[in-house]
Amino acid sequence: MTWYADRPARLGRQVLADLLAVAWVWFWVDLALGVRDGVLRLRAPGDGLVSAGQGLSDTFRDAADRARDVPLVGGRLADALGRGQDAGGSMVGAGQTQIEAVESTAQWLAIALIALPVAFLLVSWLPLRVRYARRAGAAKRLRDTGREDLLALRALNELSLRRLAAFDGDPVEGWRRRDPEVIRALAAGQLAAAGLRPPR
Repeated sequence: MTWYADRPARLGRQVLADLLAVAWVWFWVDLALGVRDGVLRLRAPGDGLVSAGQGLSDTFRDAADRARDVPLVGGRLADALGRGQDAGGSMVGAGQTQIEAVESTAQWLAIALIALPVAFLLVSWLPLRVRYARRAGAAKRLRDTGREDLLALRALNELSLRRLAAFDGDPVEGWRRRDPEVIRALAAGQLAAAGLRPPR
C-alpha cells in the first residue's frame, strides 16, 4: 500500500489531514484527562468521611479498651463505646462508596470522551486513507511493472467524462488499437488522479 502521493499538492493535503487527525485525537485525550481530573476532585468529601470515620472509630476503640478496666460497669461501658466504633466504621464505608462512585464516573466519562471522537475518526477519516493507500499502491505497482495498458483501462472506467472528452480522438478506440500515445496519456491521467507521477 502507498500511503502518500508523489505530487506535492496531494501530498500536502494528505499530510495536513493526517496532522489534523492526530490533533483531533490529542485534543480529546487532553480534554478527557482534564475532565477526569476535575471529577476526581469531587472525591474530597468521601476522603473526609473516611478520615473522620477512621478517627472516630479509633477514638471509640481506645475508649472501649480503657473502659474495660473500670470496675463493675466496665464491660457494659465498653460495649456501648463499641457501638460508637461501629458508627465510625459505617462512616468509613460510606466515604469509600462515595470515592468509588466518583472514581468510576471519572473513568467512564474519560473513556467516553476519548472513544466517541476516535470512533468518529475511524469511520470517517481512516477508510478514506486506507482506500487511497490500496488504490495508489495498485496503481504504483502497475506503473513500476510497465503495465500502462491496465492503467489506461482503469482510467477509462474511473476518469471523469470531462477529462476523457479532452482527448483529441476517441480514447476507447485508441486503447483498443493499443495506440501507445493514447495508452500513455490515459495511464498518466489515472496516475495523476491518484497523485502519482507518470512512468519515466
